[in-house]
Amino acid sequence: MGVRAQQKEKTRRALVDAAFIQLSAERSFSSLSLREVAREANIAPTSFYRHFKDMNELGLTMVDEGGLALRQMMRKGRQRAEAGGSVIRISVETFMEVLESNPNVFRILLHERSGTSAAFRAAVEREIEHFISELSHYIEDSAGRSPDLAREQAEALVTLVFNAGAAALDMKRSDRKLLADRLVTQLRMVVKGAEALQQKRDNPELRSRLLR
Repeated sequence: MGVRAQQKEKTRRALVDAAFIQLSAERSFSSLSLREVAREANIAPTSFYRHFKDMNELGLTMVDEGGLALRQMMRKGRQRAEAGGSVIRISVETFMEVLESNPNVFRILLHERSGTSAAFRAAVEREIEHFISELSHYIEDSAGRSPDLAREQAEALVTLVFNAGAAALDMKRSDRKLLADRLVTQLRMVVKGAEALQQKRDNPELRSRLLR
């Protein structure tokens, strides 16, 4: 990469970081202005257009980055668990660490999931689908679930985690710890339920009880 290309990438990165920094419980991306972001990135507002077509393109980039960052952190959590420990407990701890150290990575997904922009809502749903699909494949491989049951389990787990994340964002650390403990219990209940369903499906004598 040449010097000019490196500088361009550096400025683009500065704009993304500047927008992330300005998010808060009171400020969603839709409330940010181009001038505010450019000023935070220490560039002229007219230079913004050399890197993004408009603020919407910047926001969609942030949604993509937020989703990717969270997926990477959760993969690391599962890798940590493989070295010894509870996958659920370590994954929840990893997730809470992300919320504490870089809350706006999750905040962009949370805010824009119910925002006014259809493009943003669709982008967030794609990121959530990536979470569900990746987790579903992991459950199939690690727990021997059928594809449909793995998918349903993954959807339930992701829903619980996202709801807990929304509640945890602006909590005190002590309250967040209590929430994390509850979340671990809830996730384990889902896993145990899915395990029981799989056992019934695999046992012909128990299939008639599936609807009980």
